[in-house]
Amino acid sequence: MERSESIKEIANALCKFQQEVGKIKKSANNPFFKSKYATLSDILDVIQEPLSNSGLSVMQLPVGENELETIVMHISGEFIASKYTMRPTKNDPQGVGSCITYQRRYALGAALSLNIDEDDDGNKASQNAISRPSNSNQKKVLTSEHLNNKESMDSMCKWIYKNACEANKNKQRFSIANLIEKNYKVTQVEINTIAEIYEQYKINNNLS
Repeated sequence: MERSESIKEIANALCKFQQEVGKIKKSANNPFFKSKYATLSDILDVIQEPLSNSGLSVMQLPVGENELETIVMHISGEFIASKYTMRPTKNDPQGVGSCITYQRRYALGAALSLNIDEDDDGNKASQNAISRPSNSNQKKVLTSEHLNNKESMDSMCKWIYKNACEANKNKQRFSIANLIEKNYKVTQVEINTIAEIYEQYKINNNLS
């Protein structure tokens, strides 16, 4: 993290901002687990006025390779800045654009300590998936839109990881392919794609 030599003014302004800003509601649906999440627009709509009232502004810039820098600035000239890297699921314009939007949402939440209306982040769905019957009538359809949506893939990876941890805890054999096939209508190509995304997810999040 980088910061100005003094952060006295910006610290006071952030206190004022956090007292004024309201809870951010989640309006967008997660296509996998039927949960909701806050869109970038949801967040910007809520924080714009409290930021202005507190003499604060935020700048977010893509820098380097798959890196985003978020700078919280105060009218006094004081600032706090940080940046982090997130790799897109697919390295094409759509994938990179989706990744930047995803980065911006989470960076704003962290930098401004936002109270984003809580959901189960796929945990409840993950628990249900462990005991869900493998009846083909209950299988979900997996589309290319899902595979190209980073938020959906991150939710699926969390679900896979939770199942893997549960299997390891119970000393049971675990297979990504078996887990996916029990719950989704998929081809072998799609299973391979999900497995690759999952391995990259573990690397990005330092998971074993």
